[in-house]
Amino acid sequence: MIEILKKRSKMTNGFWADKLGLNAEVAIFHQWEMLEATRCIDNFRIAAGMKEGFREGFFFADSDAYKWLDAASRILATIPTAKLLAVVDEFISILEKAQDEDGYLYTYNQIHFGKSRWQNLQIEHEFYCLGHLIEAGISHIQASGEDRLFTIAKKAADLLVEEFWDAAPKFTDGHEEIEIALIKLSRFTGISRYRELAKRMLERRGKIHGYPAHFTIQSLRSAGRMNTVTAMRKQYYKTHQTKNDFHLPTHNKHLIPRMMPLRFAAQALSGRYTQQHKPLVEQSEPVGHAVRFAYLNTAAAMLARDENDKSDLSRIKKLWQHMVTRRMSVSGGIGSLPLTEGFGRDFELDPEVVYNETCAALGCMLWDHEMGLLTEDPKYDDLFEWQLYNAASVGIGIDGCCYFYNNPLTTKGGYKRKAWYDIPCCPSNLSRVWASLADHAVSARSDEIYLHHYLGCEVEFDAGQKITLSIESRFPGEGRVRVRLKMEKPAQIKLNLRKPAWVERYRLLVNGTPFEFGIICSDPQGGTACGLDFDASNWLQIDRTFSSDDEIELDFDMPIRLLKQDERITNCGGKVAVAHGPLLYCLEGIQNPASFEQMILAPGTLKIVDGEGLFKGLPVIEGKSTMGEKLNFTPYFLWGNRGNSVMTVLINERV
Repeated sequence: MIEILKKRSKMTNGFWADKLGLNAEVAIFHQWEMLEATRCIDNFRIAAGMKEGFREGFFFADSDAYKWLDAASRILATIPTAKLLAVVDEFISILEKAQDEDGYLYTYNQIHFGKSRWQNLQIEHEFYCLGHLIEAGISHIQASGEDRLFTIAKKAADLLVEEFWDAAPKFTDGHEEIEIALIKLSRFTGISRYRELAKRMLERRGKIHGYPAHFTIQSLRSAGRMNTVTAMRKQYYKTHQTKNDFHLPTHNKHLIPRMMPLRFAAQALSGRYTQQHKPLVEQSEPVGHAVRFAYLNTAAAMLARDENDKSDLSRIKKLWQHMVTRRMSVSGGIGSLPLTEGFGRDFELDPEVVYNETCAALGCMLWDHEMGLLTEDPKYDDLFEWQLYNAASVGIGIDGCCYFYNNPLTTKGGYKRKAWYDIPCCPSNLSRVWASLADHAVSARSDEIYLHHYLGCEVEFDAGQKITLSIESRFPGEGRVRVRLKMEKPAQIKLNLRKPAWVERYRLLVNGTPFEFGIICSDPQGGTACGLDFDASNWLQIDRTFSSDDEIELDFDMPIRLLKQDERITNCGGKVAVAHGPLLYCLEGIQNPASFEQMILAPGTLKIVDGEGLFKGLPVIEGKSTMGEKLNFTPYFLWGNRGNSVMTVLINERV
């Protein structure tokens, strides 16, 4: 188990430095404008008594604002600007006035239902919203040193401790997240009661007696409350002069197979949708809403690491492996079923139907990261990297102002990036994960350093002395990496460099000279249905006395790879996807023949060419069909940036 030493990190160069500049200068302000335009921020002003009006949006809309605040705080940690700081300070001032004296803050109840609290936790997500508030509070104090937002967050957490320390299992939220937040709060403060409450919440899960009736009652009660709000809204605008022309943005486009409503009902009533079907330690397969599943298991891994308790580790590892080998798309996307936004049966991964919500990929990345630290196995970092470049990054457009919510692997048209959605959970979730990417690159303990991800960043930590690791990276387009060490005095260190699973040939030099390194292999768990073999990853260990200005050079070969799909996968079994390094590729209708979906690829014709325009700095791949027609493969995460188009990741291959 890797014990992370206190460190400071920032992105400095390469692909991600450019992306995080866009995140800090464009995306975060666009998101704020959208939160204002959809009246999400006004909800807090109304609750604070600062403005008259009617609350708009879903009952869980507070969480979208908190995720934005979390993202903005993480950005301020490394790219501080007066403009962003002013907006953050303004929002914190609103929250200070909106929060009840005892720490409660949930605008849906505060505005519409007075003192009503904790009525429909399986549906209305009060804990989920407060969890994101707590995470934002931690991020803000870490970035600024100021405790205004942290005080708000801690008051909310203390309220939960007071009211739910010995609560019954029915007081678990339908959308997991609070557990992650409480464990983070415990890590930051050193106060164990927050971690203990998270542990109790995890242990209560799946123990609600008569869950179908319990869920049905809460659903009906929540629906009744929504009807009440609708009537109140109508009456409000009837008695006020203000013209009611407000509408939330449209819902995201997705295909819904005929039987999905019935399957959704069955999942919801059984408890599988909310991972309430069994106690946590008995849950043995990925089920239900994919984001909730990922958050639940992230918390379980965090708790295991913080308490140094590996009694449940075997089950968690098998759960991850089941997901990767049978219920994950080739992009790394999880949650194949629309409507449930969750897992289907094994190999139920129809490329046109798969939901693969951006937030699900981000949630899984959090789980991957914790599993990597818990087990020291590089396969988890490998999936993090693959999901980062493919399943997650596809969710945001190149301008930073347009998004996908769900991410199919094949579409016949109609999918279009949008500035915002009626449920805008993904944009700010992307921004907050991006803003802290450098924190995931390196971990260390007293005599050992792990380089998990090849991001162009600088990481400073104390391992008996101040050590600074500077990484120059040409990822994802090229496999060249240079690592420099700055240190006060020479020291014996084991430096572990992750060899990605997709690498076959590589070169490693220390101060310009080949080095005889050791290899620490991944724990083999079994293959995968989508052609990705994460077991092939390992650590390249350099065990030597390092001095300041020592330099390590890595050059990973990046061959074009064909990822064969398991024959059992719905509607794409036997087809292949094209990959290069950590990037998955696709065919768009733009720059390809009209009938490209029906073509058969001649694999021997594939070659790398330099990208231009939208793809500048990234390789694109050219090939031909068996009929000699030219095919243009471009990075999947960039599709949809040139207008409405058909697209596919999967293509038939000549046998």
